[in-house]
Amino acid sequence: QVQLVESGGGLVQAGDSLRLSCTTSAPTFSFYDMGWFRQPPGKDPCFVAVISWNGSKTRYADSVKGRFTISRNNAEGTVYLQMNNLKPEDTAVYYCAATTNSNGSRNLTDFVSWGQGTQVTVSS
Repeated sequence: QVQLVESGGGLVQAGDSLRLSCTTSAPTFSFYDMGWFRQPPGKDPCFVAVISWNGSKTRYADSVKGRFTISRNNAEGTVYLQMNNLKPEDTAVYYCAATTNSNGSRNLTDFVSWGQGTQVTVSS
């Protein structure tokens, strides 16, 4: 398992952009596929995006496709989520997570390490 720390959340207006970061000092970072999930108020956590260990493959939830971009820098131990054209329905706590499942899993239970979360609030 790896320790993950998210940052970059905040309060923005609809149409604005934010970039979330998730960092670890673990030397095994590049062994993991990395995902972003979010939990809107009063709802269950849901999948946002996942990136393969070497960054060659990405998958997105339909709700964010074309607006969000996941990327990673293995040398820095960081995965990013660039969020553009934010909408009020994007309001949630965002979590990054690590998985050894290399099939682009969207399943929360496949992810073994989780960060503490960062709040994103989008006002209309």
